[in-house]
Amino acid sequence: MPHWFGMKQYFFFVSLVLCSLVSEAQLGGNSTYSFLNMPIAARPSALGGTNVSVRDSDLNMVDQNPSLLDSNMDRHASLNYINYVADINYGYMAYARKLKKHGMFSAGMQFLDYGKFTRADQTGLRSGEFRAGDYALLLTHARPIDSLFSVGGTFKTIYSNLDSYNSFGMAVDLSGSYLSKNKRFSAGLVIRNLGIQLKSYVAGNRENLPLQINLGISQRLSKAPIRVSLQAVNLQRWDLTYESSVDDDDGGSNGGSSSAFSLDNAMRHVVMGVELLPSNNFHLRLGYNYQRRQELKIANRAALSGISFGLGFKIGRYHLSYALGRYHLAGTSNHITISTNLSQRRSRG
Repeated sequence: MPHWFGMKQYFFFVSLVLCSLVSEAQLGGNSTYSFLNMPIAARPSALGGTNVSVRDSDLNMVDQNPSLLDSNMDRHASLNYINYVADINYGYMAYARKLKKHGMFSAGMQFLDYGKFTRADQTGLRSGEFRAGDYALLLTHARPIDSLFSVGGTFKTIYSNLDSYNSFGMAVDLSGSYLSKNKRFSAGLVIRNLGIQLKSYVAGNRENLPLQINLGISQRLSKAPIRVSLQAVNLQRWDLTYESSVDDDDGGSNGGSSSAFSLDNAMRHVVMGVELLPSNNFHLRLGYNYQRRQELKIANRAALSGISFGLGFKIGRYHLSYALGRYHLAGTSNHITISTNLSQRRSRG
């Protein structure tokens, strides 16, 4: 029996145990540090906000799936900026390095700046201004099991500051990925944000972390420069609907649904993405997020809610990516990524 066979069994056994332990985890409104599940690079943002399966040596996908980190990313660096809604800005920077005998590592920092607020008491009396923000330091390690399978993990140190309130926590992501021999089919499994809030905003009120279990597959067509991705998200919980006091005029099921099977509930777990790859230097991307569309549309006017677009191109040694996420009729989100291989020297004219 090969030595690596036992490691595969161990990884998937641990994953199954963790899945069972957190099967009752809750979603929005019942956890803290929700910024950890926001897409922080233009490429996954353009593909619907989540993609754990595209494996082509892109450092910007490592946040989605730590096991995607490979030796081809040695000395790669990435800088991301997102102009989010309501003057909220967030960003991410990362650097990857291969260490002899220890495999691949990457280090990064993620931040979300909510901006400046006016401080006032319950009577409306103002007493200055304050800022609010969330921050995370990330350390990722990955290594191949064999030529087809890889495993990886990310350790996160989290800090949040909301005026005079602050919080501190720690979490880990665990993941595995597969790449076929012809490199056209790939798959990934990720358990995100397993951790604990060590210091709560208010003493005695410890909150859960925003756990997610995501599974994805990607297939590049053999006779066309197209890659199609299908993601199953939030597998830790079946019912992704929420209770709402507002009637849904278009017949949707945003409120009061049961845990019984329904097509609407099943589709809320699905994120779809397509990439057009005419060359190694230029990509076009399109994503569709059903849950986002159902939750952020307004009655009788869904428009482009839940649909995202993007492109990527290479100029010299720099890769530039842009994504436009249409979250709501009230506004869009612009995602910009610049990445490069720092080991490449500038070509001399």
